[in-house]
Amino acid sequence: MSGHPSIRILLASPRGFCAGVDRAIKIVELAIQKFGAPVYVRHEIVHNRYVVEGLEAQGAVFVDELHEVPEGLPVVFSAHGVPKSVPAEAEKREMIYVDATCPLVSKVHREVERHDGLGRHILMIGHAGHPEVIGTMGQVAEGSMTLIETVEDVEKLEVADPANLAFVTQTTLSVDDTADIVAALQAKYPEITTPKKEDICYATTNRQVAVKELAKETDRLIVIGAPNSSNSRRLVEVSEKAGCPARLIQRAADLDWDWLEGVTTLGITAGASAPEVLVTELIDAIRTRYDAKVELVTTAEESVVFKVPPILKDVA
Repeated sequence: MSGHPSIRILLASPRGFCAGVDRAIKIVELAIQKFGAPVYVRHEIVHNRYVVEGLEAQGAVFVDELHEVPEGLPVVFSAHGVPKSVPAEAEKREMIYVDATCPLVSKVHREVERHDGLGRHILMIGHAGHPEVIGTMGQVAEGSMTLIETVEDVEKLEVADPANLAFVTQTTLSVDDTADIVAALQAKYPEITTPKKEDICYATTNRQVAVKELAKETDRLIVIGAPNSSNSRRLVEVSEKAGCPARLIQRAADLDWDWLEGVTTLGITAGASAPEVLVTELIDAIRTRYDAKVELVTTAEESVVFKVPPILKDVA
């Protein structure tokens, strides 16, 4: 034996990259291949520093707004989606642009357009300031949508025409919290139009289910992800709600070793924009101090793959 204390690590499966993130990263890499560096990207392509820095090393340049992109250079829109005004501006400037919006986010955008076309006022369940929310609410004219963050927001809500309402949700929310808000909306507005299929994406749901499973057996849970990653932060909340203390860290170097004091079973997962290499790095770091035995806990199999946009087909 190594003389190190023993620890049992339960590793969530599924964890880490989802199909939308995989596709977005691939889009940037293919765009660099097709157009040559630099390729500009509006906003972080996905919420993860490690991924962003890796793409920067290949020739991606991340900017906040389109006006920062020099004339004649291609731009990629992030996986979170953009308001309609952004591609409109790109077209006005005759820019080459590639849209890396996750297809599941695009599905919500189409829903919003459909409701708007039918004259419904749309409520969006989501977090203020998140790029996905900004992008979705930017699909229709200002004032056509209202953001709902909590059950309290539903209680305070007043609408002109309760019979003409619909709701959509951000794709990276907590399934349980959203259920409470949806229940409150349906109780207050029985005629509200609901999404045909749940807006919360399959990967978000699967990762939350896996965390609930781990929380039953672990003393502590670590989520690898960025502090601005909505789906990663929800995983911490899901674990805490299930009674298992959890922490969000970006990398192994951020781990507070004192927090592991006395822990015999540790759960590890990763948000949808965190690469697997960071999971390996964390387990390797734990092995320098613990005699670690890793077990995989599989709660779902994922086989979803999204195609890249036609503009990149020739290099894909």
